[in-house]
This record gives sequence, C-alpha cells and structure tokens, in this order.
Amino acid sequence: MLDDTDRRILRYYQSAPESAASDLAERAGVTASTLARRLDRLRDKGVLRGVRGVIHWPALGYEVEVSLRVTLDKTQPRAFDEFLGAAREVPEVLEIQTFLGQVDVRLSVIARDMAHYQRLYRERLLTLPHIADIEALMHVAQLKAQESLPL
Repeated sequence: MLDDTDRRILRYYQSAPESAASDLAERAGVTASTLARRLDRLRDKGVLRGVRGVIHWPALGYEVEVSLRVTLDKTQPRAFDEFLGAAREVPEVLEIQTFLGQVDVRLSVIARDMAHYQRLYRERLLTLPHIADIEALMHVAQLKAQESLPL
C-alpha cells in the first residue's frame, strides 16, 4: 500500500507536522507538488487522519489523571451502548477504550485536584449506567508516550 516515498514523507511528517510544506518536501526528497499530492492521497485513503495539538493538562491546572477499569453488567442488552453514550458526555473523560476480557472499558479521566476527582467520581462516574465493577488506577508517572511509528 505504501511505497518508500510515502514512508519517507510520513516519517518526516510525524516527527514535525508543523513544518512548512517546502521544508517537509525538501527533507523527504520530493517536490512540493509531489508532497501535496501524496499527502492528499494518504488522507483520502485514511492513512493520515489529521494533525492535532497535544495539551499538557497540568499546565492548565489538571493535576490528577486516573484510569478507570470498568466491568459492565452484561445481562442488560444495551449495557455497552448506554454506558458509552453516557461516558462520552463527561467532559473530564479524555479517552474511552473497549476490551475483550474481564475488563470491558477503560476510561482516562483528568481532574484539577483530588477534591475535584472525588466529586467527579461520586457524582458523574459512579452514576454511569450498568457498572458492575470499577477500579481506579492513579497515574503516577508517564514513562513513554510515543505516537510515531518506525517507518
């Protein structure tokens, strides 16, 4: 699906997506028009899904990050859909992942401090529908956060 030129473009693009197109084209060894055409094709095929800003939440006053591992009451036919719909409505829930196995869902949650987290946990998270079990894992340190692939 990808040729060497596509891989080279993606390798440089993922390391510095904010680079000017002319700089990126030069680094990838292609013309600016080739770069634009290839990036458009990669977007159209769904390989390149966008550029995003990465926010350092503590800089905005969110000092607490928690992962919640949730097991749902699967005796209810719409448990997943209703839980996921309600979880999406909680602004402090940054990420929702589903799993096969004992744990059904993982929520990544941020809060300003422990008092904020405790209110959020009691008033918004524990009231989400169809929870059979929930386990909170407090984040202590992020040791690796790599989003680029070795292309």
